[in-house]
Amino acid sequence: MSASSSSPRVAVYRHEHFNAAHRIHNPAFSDAENSRIYGKCNNPNGHGHNYELTIRVSGPVDPKIGYVMDLGELSSIAKRHVTDYLDHKFLNLDVPEFATINPTAENIAVVIHGLLRAHIPAHLDVHVILAETPRNIVQFPADIVIHNA
Repeated sequence: MSASSSSPRVAVYRHEHFNAAHRIHNPAFSDAENSRIYGKCNNPNGHGHNYELTIRVSGPVDPKIGYVMDLGELSSIAKRHVTDYLDHKFLNLDVPEFATINPTAENIAVVIHGLLRAHIPAHLDVHVILAETPRNIVQFPADIVIHNA
C-alpha cells in the first residue's frame, strides 16, 4: 500500500511491556571493574525489570485507509517478534542476540528495533523508546525528540 507524497506525515505510538532479567557485565573487564562500573546491575545472578516499550512509527497517512499503520497490526508484530521473544527471559542466556552483546537498556533498544524493522513497511520510520525504570529511558534511533511518548 502506497501513501501519496502529499499526505501529511503523522507519528503513531503503540505501548507494550515485558518482564526480563539480565546481568550487565563486560567479560573484558575484571570483576572489580565490572562492579565499579555497573554496581548492582552486575549481580552474578542477574536482576529483573518490568520494561515499558513504546514503538513510534511515522510516515504519510495513507489516503485510502486514513492510517499511517494499523495499530492492531503493529501490536501483533510487537507481540510476535518482541514481547513473546523477550518476556520472562534471562536475556544473557535465553536470547541469542545477547550472547555477545552486553544487554544494557541501550543495546536492548537497538536489538528490539532490529526485531521490528523487518516487519514494518520500509517507507515508515520506526523508533523504539524503552523504559527500564520510570526514570531510566532510552531511545533508538536517537535522531528525534519525543515528548510524553
